[in-house]
Amino acid sequence: MDPLADIFRTMQVRATLQRRIEATAPWGLSHSGVETDAHRARLEAHGISLTETATFAMVSRGSCWLTVDGVPDAIELGAGDCFLLAPGKFFALLDDPRTPAVSFCDAHLPDEQHVFHYGGGGASTTLIVGLIHFGAAAVKSITQLIPEIVLIRSEQACKAGLDSIFQLLAAEMAEDAPAADLVSTRLAEILLIQALRPQLSNSMLQDRPGWLRGIFDPNIGAALRGFHSEISHRWTVESLASAAGMSRSAFALRFKQLLGQSPLEYVTEWRMQKAIQLLRETNRKLADIARQIGYDSDSALNKAFKRVLGTTPREYVRLDRVEGNPG
Repeated sequence: MDPLADIFRTMQVRATLQRRIEATAPWGLSHSGVETDAHRARLEAHGISLTETATFAMVSRGSCWLTVDGVPDAIELGAGDCFLLAPGKFFALLDDPRTPAVSFCDAHLPDEQHVFHYGGGGASTTLIVGLIHFGAAAVKSITQLIPEIVLIRSEQACKAGLDSIFQLLAAEMAEDAPAADLVSTRLAEILLIQALRPQLSNSMLQDRPGWLRGIFDPNIGAALRGFHSEISHRWTVESLASAAGMSRSAFALRFKQLLGQSPLEYVTEWRMQKAIQLLRETNRKLADIARQIGYDSDSALNKAFKRVLGTTPREYVRLDRVEGNPG
């Protein structure tokens, strides 16, 4: 199995708080990371932590500027341009780089409205802006996949079908239709994959630290493909090294250099991801899930799950349902 496909299949993704902004110059809206108590309460009501949430947007009409913390120059966006920001990135959208920005949480925009108007009455811009929320356990893998900013110009967006996906997502989240949450989540998954595909095929990403470097490395990549293809196998450092065509010691050292963790730490963490997926999406017994992901018993899975995630599988599922996650 392609490890990238397994990552996308397993990660917990949902679209939340999607909005259409009708802005008129002068205008500026920012997310600075400084949240008011009221704004934090609204986010928590949706089960959202900004450190677990990526931001996506498309300019559907007009133009604007995007500024991102850590990026020295403002980025001009025109109709059809899109962007995706990694979790925890702070940004502002403005009609002009010199316009002061007001925090989204201070703009008094009601949560129940999916379309809102803001600005001084001049030249108009329409944007579709939203959040893609990842489960806490998936954030580490996601942050290694998503560059700090993915910028997709209109011609690329059209080619990838992103413009259509944005419009469908906006329509689903504006309507109180049956299964709207499920459809929105699936559209968000497709949007994320389509936005990242060009980035993941870019040879420049081979130099990024972490998981992507492991995938692009011929030996470590072979071991990762073997593991993701047969997660239930009783993997050891020796068997992973054999799949990589390396000695045990050389493999363990190279793996740690590229991924920042030991091979067995990676195996355990990813098995927990698969356990979460199966717990959320199936009604299978814990013992069956344990065997599917490489544990001899439900007690062995319980022990590993609590060590990695700080809670038991059953408690995790209970809290997940209280927060209203789909599945």
